[in-house]
Amino acid sequence: MRSPCTATRESPLCIERKACTGRCDEKKKAWGSRQTWLHSLDPQLLENPELHRTMCGIWALFGSDDCLSVQCLSAMKIAHRGPDAFRFENVNGYTNCCFGFHRLAVVDQLFGMQPIRVKKYPYLWLCYNGEIYNHKKLQHHFEFEYQTKVDGEIILHLYDKGGIEQTVCMLDGVFAFILLDTANKKVFLGRDTYGVRPLFKAMTEDGFLAVCSEAKGLVNLKHSMTPFLKVEPFSPGHYEVLDLKPNGKVASVEMVKYHHCRDEPLHALYDNVEKLFPGFEIETVKSNLRILFDNAVKKRLMTDRRIGCLLSGGLDSSLVAATLLKQLKEAQVQYPLQTFAIGMEDSPDLLAARKVANHIGSEHHEVLFNSEEGIQVLDEVIFSLETYDITTVRASVGMYLISKYIRKNTDSVVIFSGEGSDELTQGYIYFHKAPSPEKAEEESERLLRELYLFDVLRADRTTAAHGLELRVPFLDHRFSSYYLSLPPDMRVPKNGIEKHLLRETFEDSNLIPKEILWRPKEAFSDGITSVKNSWFRILQDYIEHQVDDAAMASAAQKFPINTPKTKEGYYYRQIFENHYPGRADWLPHYWMPRWTSATDPSARTLTHYKAAAKA
Repeated sequence: MRSPCTATRESPLCIERKACTGRCDEKKKAWGSRQTWLHSLDPQLLENPELHRTMCGIWALFGSDDCLSVQCLSAMKIAHRGPDAFRFENVNGYTNCCFGFHRLAVVDQLFGMQPIRVKKYPYLWLCYNGEIYNHKKLQHHFEFEYQTKVDGEIILHLYDKGGIEQTVCMLDGVFAFILLDTANKKVFLGRDTYGVRPLFKAMTEDGFLAVCSEAKGLVNLKHSMTPFLKVEPFSPGHYEVLDLKPNGKVASVEMVKYHHCRDEPLHALYDNVEKLFPGFEIETVKSNLRILFDNAVKKRLMTDRRIGCLLSGGLDSSLVAATLLKQLKEAQVQYPLQTFAIGMEDSPDLLAARKVANHIGSEHHEVLFNSEEGIQVLDEVIFSLETYDITTVRASVGMYLISKYIRKNTDSVVIFSGEGSDELTQGYIYFHKAPSPEKAEEESERLLRELYLFDVLRADRTTAAHGLELRVPFLDHRFSSYYLSLPPDMRVPKNGIEKHLLRETFEDSNLIPKEILWRPKEAFSDGITSVKNSWFRILQDYIEHQVDDAAMASAAQKFPINTPKTKEGYYYRQIFENHYPGRADWLPHYWMPRWTSATDPSARTLTHYKAAAKA
């Protein structure tokens, strides 16, 4: 039996003695094309037309040869991204083009839904997923006249003022969008620097284009030119320009990389961050980092829904939770911050997260799960992730289960987390083995470029699967570009401790307990289980009996792309191929540590981890 949550401001710890086992079934309705539906709206939202959420799923077709009412069935594959409302809308004058949109919560049928259209630009159609944190600053600076209260409207005004390149460079936030300009016969696709918001596309030689937040919304589409539609992720930090032809089909004109993670973004000219001090003196750098991180969290408070925070008890999530709670108090938010931790009995993450929650005074929820429950959701997790990468699947189980718990048992919807810090601040244990600061810098930037394939993918899919919206302050443009501008030797591990600069930056802040501030790196998929019996070992022990030696011997013939080398990898690949046959190329390579001879991505297989555990 599940024990009720009795946490209060005075008693911040809520212990959930059993893992969540499910959520309310999604309501299903029959539907046809060219209609709009609103369902399951929260009564509080109906009383307040100011409230809206930006978590959603987007979908669009251009030049479809098949019946649109049949093709639109594919859009329902991403209904979890916005279970409260959905719309399909044809494009005027193009009977074979349409937009699909799923929204988490909507009250204003005219302005809240998408595609967004405003009277001033009747020829522009916008479908986007994301949050544009500087939309009000830009609106006031350029004196744009808004017609809605939706942050994405700024995209229309910026595009009209300066074109697509200036538009994407000016957006401070996370986003994936489809912008249609019927006056100039153009289609534009764009995605944020790190790919925090997902976007997939499929395009044929004859100009049929399909776009969706997740690949599962595209794989079953039909087209006369090919029995197997090639689907691929849209590159982060890029925008694409396509010509729209009279028959509704498109032709790609150019694909442009508009921002490198190391470069200060153009929108920095228009923000109100307090002045940073020049130079690389350690105290100057620490002061600048604190200013930028504080601002990264503050700008992400842009929501009318309740905010929560994932808290593993590691450095990154603890800094986010502590800074977030401080910002909520300064903003005089009336509700207590809910923090969420998950693990098995004796999990080091649970113990550490409890210390942080007590220190900062959050309303803390602990979710316990056992090995059977974790193994049972592997199929659901891999379907949601759209990947078979070993470390991603391992780490996703805990995040998937805790997201399910949050959705079912609380009213927190906007969820903060510490994703991106390990890549940015060289937090993985194998960075201790880097041949030089310059090589470590190269590796850090490679990891950031590939975030959309691994950690950011995991974080988005596991939360979005349950209708939650994730926010990741460590991937803030200003914070990350400044961190990457620092001399390489400032950013490497020091004294046997990874992320030394980040820890040193908050040494005297009292934001989190000192033992947490200097807690060694613990991989999320390992930290949720006990030191004696890690999650990766539990999985391997189970899978040993699910895949026989004969199957492994023929693995190269069955799976020539990214051939699995272990039974665990083979097992995940089987599940993936069952859901997404022939799509193995979505993963260019497995995530593995560099500069080591490790054959498994778990941190617990690394020499440095073993030495630290014995110390």
